[in-house]
Amino acid sequence: MFNEWYAAQTSKKIRAVWQSKAEHGERIASIVPYGYRKSEANPKQWVIDEPAAETVRKIFALCLAGKGPMQIARQLEEEQILSPAAYFESIGRKHAQKVPKNLYGWEQATVGYILENRQYTGCAVNFKSTTVSYKVHKRIQHSEEDYQIIPDMQEAIISEEQWLRVQELRRHKRRPTKTGRTSLFSGLVYCYDCKSKMHFVAAKSMTRKQEHFRCSKYKSGRGECAMHYIRDIVLERLVLEAVSDLSDFVRCYEPVFLYLLAKKNNAMRQKEYKRLKQAVENGTRRITEIDKLIEKVFEQNAGGVLPDERFAKMLQSYEKEQKSLTQEVSKSQQTLQNAEQRIVDLRLVLRTLREMTDIKELTPTLVNSLIERIEVHNSDKSGGHSHVKVDIYFTAVGMIDIPTEKEILATMEEIRNNPQDFKFVA
Repeated sequence: MFNEWYAAQTSKKIRAVWQSKAEHGERIASIVPYGYRKSEANPKQWVIDEPAAETVRKIFALCLAGKGPMQIARQLEEEQILSPAAYFESIGRKHAQKVPKNLYGWEQATVGYILENRQYTGCAVNFKSTTVSYKVHKRIQHSEEDYQIIPDMQEAIISEEQWLRVQELRRHKRRPTKTGRTSLFSGLVYCYDCKSKMHFVAAKSMTRKQEHFRCSKYKSGRGECAMHYIRDIVLERLVLEAVSDLSDFVRCYEPVFLYLLAKKNNAMRQKEYKRLKQAVENGTRRITEIDKLIEKVFEQNAGGVLPDERFAKMLQSYEKEQKSLTQEVSKSQQTLQNAEQRIVDLRLVLRTLREMTDIKELTPTLVNSLIERIEVHNSDKSGGHSHVKVDIYFTAVGMIDIPTEKEILATMEEIRNNPQDFKFVA
C-alpha cells in the first residue's frame, strides 16, 4: 500500500511540475524533432541542425508543389537522403528510433509527421498528449483546442503562413486518375450549386484538350446535380489570366489593394460579429428561462400538482434543450472570440505576388500558394454559345474584382482623406 501511494504521489508531483513549467512559458517536450538539436551552451534551447533543416524545407516545398507524403518519401529515397534515424546514427546523436536496413528508406508516416509538426514554425507545443495514469502508459492524444502554443521559442525553419497553407492542402487530398495524370487544380475545384468537389476526368483515349472537370454528384445524369463541365486547359487559361491581373494590380497599386481588402473584411466582420453576438444573447437568455422552468416543475411535482411520469418527460425535454443550447452558445462564443482577434494573414500571398513579374505558365507551387478554391457555374447557352462562369477564391483574399483606373484614382483619394480608417497587413 505504501509503495502504491508513493508512486501515485510521485506521478502527481511530476504532472504538477509540467503544469508549472508550461504556465511559466517553458517547453515540456523532451524529444528534439528532426531539423533541430540542443544548444551546447543551453540544453533547454533548440538550434537549427542545418543539414536536416534543409530536408525539412524540401519536404514542405514538395508538398506545396502538390506531392503527397508517399510521393515525397519516394523522391527522398531516390535522391538518397538519409532517413531521420539513419541521419541521427551518422552524426552520433542519441535516439530511440530503429535504424532501417535501407538507410534512405523514408516512411510515409514520417513525412506526414514532419508536415504536421508546428514546432518547425519556431513555437513550442505543450500538452499534445498524456498517459492514462502512472500505471497505464497508453498515450491519449489531446484535441488541438487543448494544446498550449508558445511562440518564438526557437528559430523557425518554416514560416507560419507556409505551415498553415500546407495543413489546408493536406485536408484536400488529391488522387491521380487511373492514367496517372493529374491536374494543377485537383482538389481545388468545386461545383457552384451543390458545393461538392468536381472530379478530374482523364483517359488514355482522351487528348490533353479533352481532359475536363465535372461535378461529382452528376453521375451521368442520374445524380443530384447538373454536369457543370469545364475543360482543364480552359480553366488553366482563366486562372493564369486572373493571377496575372492580380499580380500586376498588387505590384502597381498595393496600398489600394490592401485598403479595398481591409474595407471588405471589416464589413464582413461587423456582420458576422452582430449575428454571433445575437445568437449568444438569445441562447443565454433561453438557458436561464429553462433553469426557471425546471425549478418550477420540480415544485409542481413536489406539491403533487404534476404527476411523476409527466414530470420525468418534461425534465428530460428541458435538459436536452438546455444541453444543446449550451453547446451552441459555447461554439458561438469561441467563434466570436476568434472573429474579434482574427487578423487576415496576407504575407505569403503578397510575397508571392510581389516576386512575380511575367508569368508564362502556372506551376503547382504557385497554384497551391495562391488559390484556395475554384467554383464552376453551370453552362449558360442562352446566347447561342456555351458560357461558363468561374469564381476564383485567392488564399486569404477571397474573390476580388480588379478595379478600373477611375475606381483606383477614387480609392487613392479616399486613402489620402482617411489614412487611419483601416490597418494594413504589411
